Amino acid sequence: MTYSVQFGDLWPSIRVSLLSEQKYSALVNNFAAWDHVSDELEQLRARDFVKEAISHGELEPHGDQTPTPASGAYSPNLRCFTFARGDVSRFPPARLGSLGVMDYYLMDAASLLPVLALGLQPGDTVLDLCAAPGGKTLALLQTGCCRNLAANDLSTSRTGRLQRVLHSYVPQNIRDRNRVRVTSWDGRKWGELEGDTYDRVLVDVPCTTDRHSLHEEENNIFQRSRKKERQMLPMLQLQLLAAGLLATKPGGHVVYSTCSLSHLQNEYVVQGTVEFLANQYSIKVQVEDLSHFRKLFMDTFSFFPSCQVGELVIPNLLANFGPMYFCKMCRLT
Repeated sequence: MTYSVQFGDLWPSIRVSLLSEQKYSALVNNFAAWDHVSDELEQLRARDFVKEAISHGELEPHGDQTPTPASGAYSPNLRCFTFARGDVSRFPPARLGSLGVMDYYLMDAASLLPVLALGLQPGDTVLDLCAAPGGKTLALLQTGCCRNLAANDLSTSRTGRLQRVLHSYVPQNIRDRNRVRVTSWDGRKWGELEGDTYDRVLVDVPCTTDRHSLHEEENNIFQRSRKKERQMLPMLQLQLLAAGLLATKPGGHVVYSTCSLSHLQNEYVVQGTVEFLANQYSIKVQVEDLSHFRKLFMDTFSFFPSCQVGELVIPNLLANFGPMYFCKMCRLT
């Protein structure tokens, strides 16, 4: 009832896509023999959509008709393979490689977009505020840019899963060198705990997880018994995003993301947080234009054109990844 109003004629096809089998991508583990792993994935006729998009963006003429690199627009060193649109082939399960860590991590390709949009630079201090189960945390480490990485999730059971991912994919000496810190604190209080600390913050908030909710009846957040919890989600999301921005240094960047299609959990949370910080803390936050980023990846993902704040990836049957909303902000003061 909600999304038929929000999306109109698009909703029936979006719903069918959400109900269809999910399509995964393979994030290459740079701490493994990544060149060998990449060759094996290419032999499966998979393509590195990140490499393709960035190569296309760097060679594309801009207004002055000269090739301009898109440096700084995305986080570096990420290699992620997926099958072509309409190809529903599956990747084999990841296996232990010759260097003692897993070769690649299977994830929804859309989940990599917030990490790419965060635009990490070498030496950044990074916070992943709602980190579990660990795919985006792993991707942040793959960039090789994290001088310090704090990975937090309120749920101790979920941080346990995060720890297992890190142990399976990241060598101990790398975890030590990157000073990876895993915590189970209340993310809403992070601005008080470590204000003005981080160069880059990822706020991938709890949400209605629309695709999962359509497939799972057990403990579904749309059940009547969880109505109040569902109604309180936008407030929780606003509190987490505000905390993430307060933890960011002036001049630093934050990416807010959900796997929900809901305006209430997406654009309205961003707009509400920007207004709240301006009124309560006199902090100015600028929402960044991601149109160039959208153009880079439009061959792999379907972006919803009328999303006024941030970017909304909608699933379709040819490129059947899950929904992903993300918005990049810069804390100016």
